[in-house]
Amino acid sequence: MMQDINLNNISVDHLSLPLLTEKKVTASVLRLDKIHPLVSGNKWFKLRFYLQEAKKQKKKTIVTFGGAWSNHILATAAASSIENINCIGIIRGEEPANPSPVLIKVKELGMQLIFISREDYSLRKIPVQLNDIKHYIVNEGGYGQTGADAAATILNYCKKENYTHFCCAVGTGTMMAGLIKSSSPLQEIIGISVLKNNTELDGNVKSLLTNAEKKDKKFQVIHDYHFGGYAKHTRVLIEFMNEFFRLTQIPADFVYTGKLFFAVTQLINENFFYPGSRLLLIHSGGLQGNSSLRNGTLIF
Repeated sequence: MMQDINLNNISVDHLSLPLLTEKKVTASVLRLDKIHPLVSGNKWFKLRFYLQEAKKQKKKTIVTFGGAWSNHILATAAASSIENINCIGIIRGEEPANPSPVLIKVKELGMQLIFISREDYSLRKIPVQLNDIKHYIVNEGGYGQTGADAAATILNYCKKENYTHFCCAVGTGTMMAGLIKSSSPLQEIIGISVLKNNTELDGNVKSLLTNAEKKDKKFQVIHDYHFGGYAKHTRVLIEFMNEFFRLTQIPADFVYTGKLFFAVTQLINENFFYPGSRLLLIHSGGLQGNSSLRNGTLIF
């Protein structure tokens, strides 16, 4: 039986690093990764209002999009199982001869998989076999106003007034938009893009904000720490993740949070944050993404 989401597991872990003392900056990590092994981190927050809305509209099935290694696909399958609602994953590309651990797991969880061409996927084409199903569509990564409104509740799990900056990894921009909504005009949201040359990202974030939020809130996306692109990594990143774990006992993934922690460390070192800054880094989960790495690559 699928275990429930446990929001009581969320903690704020204070970082004690020599660099922070040297630069007169404090930093903590909001551990959303601890709420569930499969629907970890921000995925649950982005999905939960969609699931509520689907039930309210009496839709029988959730339909969503993703790749063969998608954390979003896995989280949607698990969350749908918890909420007792059917789900279908529209997967980018041909069905692989050797399915990824994600595809194996979501099938076990009851998700029906439909593979479509990359061209059809880019157009978000809904396969004709779904025409007769009363379905509710959730965009890839939970992107949308509903996802952003749900992500705005993330900061309810910390004393948000204690911080000057909130830092997060950014894929679709949904969580970042939610954090902006939940922050005060005196605080700043720093987003670390995990995609290469994703020039649309800034616009995607802004499209989820009101005119007042765009005008009054402080936020920026930094594009310099993608390590080659989405789900790409280098030896430097892996070594950093291992060292960060040695120092903090906080595990990261190489797709999102590893890049976030690396970027924030570099920015602190470069005096990006003024002395006295109080940072909260959002651990958005996704640790299961490390399963694609060779055994022994990471020490955790």
